[in-house]
Amino acid sequence: MVKKIDIINAKKNLDEAGVVKETPTALAPKLTELCGCEIYLKKENLQFTGAYKLRGAYNKISSLSEEEKNHGVIAASAGNHAQGVAFSAKKFGIMAKIVMPEATPLLKVLNTKEYGAEVILYGENYDEAYSYAMKLAREQSLTFIHPFADDKVISGQGTVGLEVLEQLEGVTKILVPIGGGGLINGIATYVKATNPDIKIIGVTAKGAPAMYESFQRKRAIDSTSVRTIADGIAVKNVEIKNFEKILELVDEVVSVSDEEIANAILFLLEKQKLVVEGAGAVGVASLLHQKIDFEKNDKIVSIISGGNIDVQMLSIIIEKGLIKSYRKMKIKITLIDKPGALMKLTDILTLLNANITKIDYDRTSTTLSFGDANVTMALETKGREHQNEIRKALNNENYIFEDID
Repeated sequence: MVKKIDIINAKKNLDEAGVVKETPTALAPKLTELCGCEIYLKKENLQFTGAYKLRGAYNKISSLSEEEKNHGVIAASAGNHAQGVAFSAKKFGIMAKIVMPEATPLLKVLNTKEYGAEVILYGENYDEAYSYAMKLAREQSLTFIHPFADDKVISGQGTVGLEVLEQLEGVTKILVPIGGGGLINGIATYVKATNPDIKIIGVTAKGAPAMYESFQRKRAIDSTSVRTIADGIAVKNVEIKNFEKILELVDEVVSVSDEEIANAILFLLEKQKLVVEGAGAVGVASLLHQKIDFEKNDKIVSIISGGNIDVQMLSIIIEKGLIKSYRKMKIKITLIDKPGALMKLTDILTLLNANITKIDYDRTSTTLSFGDANVTMALETKGREHQNEIRKALNNENYIFEDID
């Protein structure tokens, strides 16, 4: 069982090695304004490997015997633990194998390989990758580095909470992402031993509900499946020791949807100039969508656990966010297929200051009458009122049109 002194010792170990950055805990002005109380972000997305997982991985690997180091290590990870293990193994000149789910974002796979580890893609989720990694560990006499159910790993992760309290006085609540529970276990252990009045609130993804449902019912309930854009916390089964510690030390667990997580990612990108992955954004999502109660005198810290988001996923989130916020619209318009018809339409849109970013012209659809054509356009717009002006102008010109998703 991890104690406060273990986390203090882990901090000394990490500081002496110089492999971990002490990331900032900084005020988030826009969130503070929205919530009416002080909101701070602990920016572990700025960590050397882009996530807090480096802390636990290095603390564990540094404790291995020479014999264990000589045999090599293996881990299972959705990405961030993989990079932490690979980075740490390289520091010690240790052979490392990482089993990652087949759907792991390419960025995390490539980054792990860059640190010198052998990557094996296996399974639909973390739990299937974990089972296979355990099999390889037994067959090849490798030391398994668990991402969240190991005391040395948990102690390393707990240094995030230690830094928060060293950097900021008067903290009242800390929001922590929950997947397997190692991060919240370490943070809660240190924080509650230092100041039991600080509330620890865990945040899960609705698409990976095991820990949320288990906390509500006070008994371990595994999920039958997981599906969420927060791949870093997409854990199907409950780890019993971490769960017991969560029941003991954590004050509340809330859940956020993928839609809410995506909103938080876009908010952090636009308002805080931070690139944050799904798991790292869940705390902010819980604030934006009022999942927790807070008061004017609160000083809340949200742990931004990582920033290793796949560029394609980020692109999709941005695109959908622009549409939802009325800064982009897609529209299909039926024209008479004759010279000048398209120019007339674009002239109308020009007068309305609607910027055309994409256009497709179709005259062969079987749903069209002969002599007609469908024009599909993506437009940059300036809000809901601007979009209504565009629709009104098209109606006044007797165009047949429809909004499309």
